[in-house]
Amino acid sequence: MSINIAIDGPAGAGKSTIAKRVSKELGFIYVDTGAMYRAMALYFLRNGIDKDDESAVNKACENVDISLTYENDVQVVLLNGENVNNFIRTEEVGNMASATSIYPEVRKKLVELQQKLAAQEDVVMDGRDIGTVVLPNAQVKVYLTASSKERAKRRFLELRAKGEQADIEKIEADIIERDKRDMTREISPLKQADDAVLVDSSDMTIDEVVMNIMSLVKKD
Repeated sequence: MSINIAIDGPAGAGKSTIAKRVSKELGFIYVDTGAMYRAMALYFLRNGIDKDDESAVNKACENVDISLTYENDVQVVLLNGENVNNFIRTEEVGNMASATSIYPEVRKKLVELQQKLAAQEDVVMDGRDIGTVVLPNAQVKVYLTASSKERAKRRFLELRAKGEQADIEKIEADIIERDKRDMTREISPLKQADDAVLVDSSDMTIDEVVMNIMSLVKKD
């Protein structure tokens, strides 16, 4: 039986960084749910489907299979069997993914694919609704959070490191607004699963958070 680890939490809490580290330590597959949405978007673009035509998008979902695998320690995204790593990181694909991920049918299809993957492989998956909707039976569930001030500071330093100008107060205001949106949306709102362990990383290093989650896995 496969082992599933679900990591949920608000934007900027470090979910992807932590999930990748934990999956590497354990030798599990890290499921990049964002990459799966992008692969779906690539299919829509290649087939000339209008992002505003919900019925065409819904119909196209029937013809899509997306899975993840690893080759030489690199995650490979397969769209109907084709490695699409080199095509899914463009601005055009990102915009299409953002526009089409709001449709319930797209979410439903990707949740099915994510559940299929998790049934076959040991996975670490992060997102907003993994422990509550995608993997409700995950053996280990973590709700990873940090104060809005700390999350804003991390984002600010990240942008500064790239040489970009940033306003830390505006970043924090955006984070608070996004939290509100994620927690009150109609489909799969962000919330801590009843059986998830709360990990507040505000005053923790990445290594400390990873060790904390690893201890939960060993306990289980």
